[in-house]
Amino acid sequence: MDGVLAIRIYIFLSFQLLSVKMADAPFKMWGNLPPVLTMGQNLLSMLFHVVHDKQSGSIMVEKFSTFQLCILIDKNYTKGCCTPPTMATSLSSSLLLCFLFIFSFVSVTQSIHTKTYIIHASKSVKPNTFCTHHSWYLFLLQLVSSSNEQSEILYTYERSVNGFSARLTRRQASQLRLFPGIISVIPDRRRTLHTTHTPNFLGLADSYGLWPNAEYGDDVIVGVLDTGIWPERPSFSDEGLPPVPSSWKGSCDVSSDFPATACNRKIIGAKAYYRGYVSSLEGRLNETDGWLSPRDTEGHGTHTASTAAGSVVKDAGFFDFATGEARGMAIKARIAVYKICWSAGCYDSDILAAMDQAIDDGVHIISLSVGSSGYAPQYYRDSIAIGAFGAMQHGILVSCSAGNSGPGDYTAVNIAPWIFTIGASTIDREFPADVVLGDGRVYGGVSLYSGDGLGEVQYPLVYAGDCGDRYCYSGKLNATLVAGKIVICDRGGNARVEKGLAVKEAGGVGMIHTNLDENGEELLADAHLIPATMLGAINGDKVKEYLKSNPSPTASIVFRGTVIGTSPSAPRVASFSSRGPNYRTPEILKPDVIAPGVNILAGWTGHTSPTDLDVDSRRVEFNIISGTSMSCPHVSGLSALLRKAHPTWSPAEIKSALMTTAKYIDDIGANITDLATGVQSTPFVHGSGHVDPNRALNPGLVYDAGFDDYVAFLCAIGYDSSKIAVFVKDPVDCSAGKLNSPGDLNYPSFSVVFDSQKGGVVKYKRVVKNVGSEADAVYEVSVSSPPGVEVVVSPEKIVFSEEKKEAEYEITFKSSGGGTRAFGAIEWSDKVHSVRSPIAVVWSSSTWDMSM
Repeated sequence: MDGVLAIRIYIFLSFQLLSVKMADAPFKMWGNLPPVLTMGQNLLSMLFHVVHDKQSGSIMVEKFSTFQLCILIDKNYTKGCCTPPTMATSLSSSLLLCFLFIFSFVSVTQSIHTKTYIIHASKSVKPNTFCTHHSWYLFLLQLVSSSNEQSEILYTYERSVNGFSARLTRRQASQLRLFPGIISVIPDRRRTLHTTHTPNFLGLADSYGLWPNAEYGDDVIVGVLDTGIWPERPSFSDEGLPPVPSSWKGSCDVSSDFPATACNRKIIGAKAYYRGYVSSLEGRLNETDGWLSPRDTEGHGTHTASTAAGSVVKDAGFFDFATGEARGMAIKARIAVYKICWSAGCYDSDILAAMDQAIDDGVHIISLSVGSSGYAPQYYRDSIAIGAFGAMQHGILVSCSAGNSGPGDYTAVNIAPWIFTIGASTIDREFPADVVLGDGRVYGGVSLYSGDGLGEVQYPLVYAGDCGDRYCYSGKLNATLVAGKIVICDRGGNARVEKGLAVKEAGGVGMIHTNLDENGEELLADAHLIPATMLGAINGDKVKEYLKSNPSPTASIVFRGTVIGTSPSAPRVASFSSRGPNYRTPEILKPDVIAPGVNILAGWTGHTSPTDLDVDSRRVEFNIISGTSMSCPHVSGLSALLRKAHPTWSPAEIKSALMTTAKYIDDIGANITDLATGVQSTPFVHGSGHVDPNRALNPGLVYDAGFDDYVAFLCAIGYDSSKIAVFVKDPVDCSAGKLNSPGDLNYPSFSVVFDSQKGGVVKYKRVVKNVGSEADAVYEVSVSSPPGVEVVVSPEKIVFSEEKKEAEYEITFKSSGGGTRAFGAIEWSDKVHSVRSPIAVVWSSSTWDMSM
C-alpha cells in the first residue's frame, strides 16, 4: 500500500470516529481529541489542493478554502441534494469528503493496463452526504485514480447485489479492497453458452394436466438472459394474448435494428447489456460482434426463448425434419429479453446488470442457459449464484443449465442450492442416417443433412487419421487421399459441422463422425453441408474394424428422415450433460433434474445459418440443436406453468414439486440409461430424475426454503461474515448454528459424505408441507437403502390436519466405511401421491477441499 493511500484511509477512519465524537459533544468538537485524530486536526488547518503535473511529474500545492473544496465536491458528487440530519454529522461528512478529495489527486504512477472488475459493497457504509450509492462509488474511484488513470463505472447494482463494475488497473483494484465497506473486488469472468415434439413427450396435453390447469402460463413473465431474440419469428406472435400484465415495469430498447414494433404482447421487454463485453474487447468492437441491441445474431437466445414460452406455430420444422406444430412449454407466458451474450461470450458484469434489471422489471422466472468453464467457482465469487440469491429474495425462480462438460465427475456448474440446476436428456424422436458397409452390414446413426443423398452407391472408405488428421480440422486432410471418398472423423476438438466442411474442402463425398469411448452412444444430429452421419462409440469401432480388415473398404449413407418412438428407450442422459458430485458442497445433490436437451427444434435467428459457418448461406426459421442450454428453458417454462397454477408457492416449492415427482425410469419401465456408459444412470447424473410436469401439478408434499435457510447454509459451509456479506445487506451472526451441516438444508434430495476408512453416522432433518387436496392426509415412508448404508427415517408415519400443515422428520445414515459410491431413495406416500427423494452416498478419503 503506497503512503498516499494510507493517509487517505487513515483520514477516512479518523473522520468516521470524529463523526461519533462530534455527535456526543458538537460544541466541543476540537477539545480533548484522542491522539489518533491529531493528524486530522492538523490537516484541517492546512487546507491545500494537490495537483499532479503530467509533464514534469512534480506535485504542486494550491491553497483552497474549506468552502471552495466542499462546494467542488458537492457539485461533482452529491449534487447538493442531501442534507445530513445534524450540524455535527454535516461537518464531519464535509471534512471527510474534503480530505479524501484532497488526497485523491496524489498517487504513484504505474501501468495503465486495465480490466473489468466487479466490486461488492456494503449498503450500510455509504456516508449520508452522498445521495446515491452510484455517487459514492464514483467518489471511491476518484480516490484510487491518478491523473493518468481513467476509470468509469460500467454498471451500478442495487437489487441482485450491492456494488458496481468498473474498468480498473490492478493497482486500483488492490486499493479499493482496503476501503471500509468494500466487501470484495473480483475480476470479471467470461461465461459460455451452454419443439414440435417435446410437449408430447413430456405428456403435456390440452385436455388435462398442467397445461389447462395453469392456463398455459397466462401472464407469467419469463426473463430470458441469453443472446437476444429474433422478434419476427412466428414463435413470438402475440395473437390472442391479452394486454401486457399491469405488474410489468420493464421496457424495450429501441434502435435502428430493433424497432418499437419488435415488442408486443408476447415480447414485453427487451434490453441489451454489453458494457462488460465491450470493455473486454478494449475498443476492438466491429459489426461481426453483433448489434448492440436485443436482436439475436447467434440464434441461441431465440431458440431458448421459444422453447420456454414460444407461441403455437403450425407447419414448423427444419427443412423436412421434425415437421409439425411447434409450441413452447408455456405458450401464454410473456417473454422479457435480456441480451447478455455475444460472439465472444457472456461477461459477469453484464449478467449481474441484467439480473438486477429483471428483478426490478417484475419477472417471475429467470432462464439462464449460461455457465462457467471448468469447475464451479466458490459461491461468493460466482456472479450467477450471487445474482440468483438476490432474485430468490424477490420470489423469482432461477433456472440454469448444468453445463456441457460431461461425462466427467464434478463437472456440473450453477450448483448453488437456490438455483434450479438442469441436465440434458434425449426424447423419443430421432433423425436416422444409416451407414451401409460394402459387406452389407448396417449401423444406425443420425443426421440433419438436407441435400442430395448418396443413393445406393458405395464409395471408398478411409480413416481421417490415415489422411492427415483424425479430427478433420480444416486444411489438415490430404486431398489426394480423401477425394471421392467417405471419411471417418473422430469426435473432439473442432465443431462437428466443421469436420464435414473440412472433408468437403478436401474433395470427400461424405463423412462418418464417430464417438470416442468417453462419448458413448450419444447421437447428436447436425445440419451438415456434406452427406454425413454420426455413430456411437460401439458402432464406430465396428466400422473402423471393417476398414482395417478389408483391403478395399466401401460404404454409403442412407438418410431416413424423422422417426418417433425409436428404440432404444427414452429418456436417456446425454453424455455431454455435466454431472455431480457437487464440487463445492457435496452434501447438496446436483444436478436437480434432467429435461429434453438433445436434438431440440425451436426458433432461430435470421442473421446466421443453422451451422454458423460462414460458407453456409442457408437461413431457417427453426433449428435443431443440443445442449443443457436446451433443457434449461424447458424447465423454465414448466416452472412458469406451476407458478400460474400455484401463485403462492415459493421458488423452492416449485422446484421441490418438479424434483419429487421426477421419473427415474424410462418409457419401457427400465431405469434411465446414461449414454456415456450404456448402463443405469445415477442421481449424480440425473439428479432426482426426468421432469414429469403433470405429476408436478399435484405433488402432495413440498420442501420449502427461503432467505434464512440459505443464509444458515452459507454459515454451515464455513463462510465468514465478509463472504456472506456478498449475498445479504445486513450483518449475519453465524454463532447460532441453525444447521448442523450443509446437508441439513431443507432440500428435496439427499447427498451424504462418509469417511472412507471410518464410515460413521450422518443425520439430516427435513420439513415437509402438505399441499394436497386432503388436509388430513396420512403419509408413510418406504426406504430403499444404498448398499452398505443403513437408513432410518423417524417418524415413519406423518399425520397432517387442517391445523398441522407441516411436519418434521429426521433421517439417519449409518456406514462402517470402505465403500466408494452408492445410491438409494426414500418415498413418502398417502396412496395417492408419491413424494420421492433420491439418496447419493460418497465415501471420501480426505476432508473435502472447498478452497480450490
